[in-house]
Amino acid sequence: MTALGTLAGAALLGAAPAGGAEADGKTAASRIAPGVEYRQFDIAASHGKARAHVLDVDLSNKSTNVGLLYPGAVGARSVVSALADGAGAVGGINGDFFNISETQHPGVEATGAPVGPAVAHGRALKAAVPNGQRFGPAMPPGVTTEAVLGVGYDRRARLDSLRLDGEVRTQQTRLPLGGLNQYALPVGSVGAFTSDWGSTSRVRSTCGTDTNRGAPCSTDTHEVTVRDGRVVASAATPGSGPVARGTTVLVGREAGAQELRKLSVGERVGVKHRLVAAESRSRFRFALGGFPVLRDGAPLPGLDAATSAVRTAAGISDDGRRLLLLSLDGSPEFRTGLTIAEVADTLRALGAQDGFSLDGGGSSTLVSSATLVAKLPGAESVTVRNNPSGGVERPVPNGIGVFSG
Repeated sequence: MTALGTLAGAALLGAAPAGGAEADGKTAASRIAPGVEYRQFDIAASHGKARAHVLDVDLSNKSTNVGLLYPGAVGARSVVSALADGAGAVGGINGDFFNISETQHPGVEATGAPVGPAVAHGRALKAAVPNGQRFGPAMPPGVTTEAVLGVGYDRRARLDSLRLDGEVRTQQTRLPLGGLNQYALPVGSVGAFTSDWGSTSRVRSTCGTDTNRGAPCSTDTHEVTVRDGRVVASAATPGSGPVARGTTVLVGREAGAQELRKLSVGERVGVKHRLVAAESRSRFRFALGGFPVLRDGAPLPGLDAATSAVRTAAGISDDGRRLLLLSLDGSPEFRTGLTIAEVADTLRALGAQDGFSLDGGGSSTLVSSATLVAKLPGAESVTVRNNPSGGVERPVPNGIGVFSG
């Protein structure tokens, strides 16, 4: 029996998740593709009725896989249905929280880039911003922006964290790399921007501090362009525009900027970087950021049980062989949504041992980006299954795509 079937049986017996959210009104599971099922059901939650939409993905089915949906650049956004159709996915869901606005930095462009690490096809696209620079609801105690959900080359889904390990090597010294394609760099650091970043301005990376996203932009910055292992350009402020393949733009702030000013055009510079998992032995084929809400069948301590909103989340069961993608409905009759604590309880009721919160909406500062799309059997394109609370799909930086074949 699938995890969705298990929930249906439990609800018919009157069982309810520990947080007081009870599932009812379930629809029969509909087969999207081999190993992929879709279902919706209602939840009697603490703030009113919520409607959940779920894709149940069987990763033990060799014809089924998941991967990162993104618009081809870290600093870009698109709606989930377009991302899924463009990648040939049979289903998908929105992903990480992201740099949505810059009201505290007038004149600075919001990058649209996600908060946490991102890995696509086994390649690291970006690392995590400092904890104090993130967008989204409060994380549980002890959790950092390096938290990820992903699937390894062993075809198992898992939660972990990905830390940036890199350096800039010059003729005089070696500098630790503080960032990779990030909208915010640690104070005093040097960050690397590659062709994966896109054409979005790099100015935002030098704004705020490690503990205060709204702090002023740094006035002590420098940028160096490295091509084929040599410095080819230098500038006093971060720029914009696409970064050519084989080229790395180094952006420094404070102490990092002072080190970059020492470099001369023509000087040799080496840049290397990788993302290192804290727990996983199997290399990630795909990963994206968010934060854990459920570990080994138990909700994390300190989850918000008061603030209710439209949510998106993912659950892992069957020792990583099953992935549950959940998105709440944003239509007016269901817009009260769930608290983060209720999300964890709902994932647990679905059979998940581990759960991960992704970007949602419905709070006073965010329009819902909670979107789940799935392709109907025989259809040429995906269909939006939930109702986004803004009335239309919201462009997002990445998501989880489900693939078949």
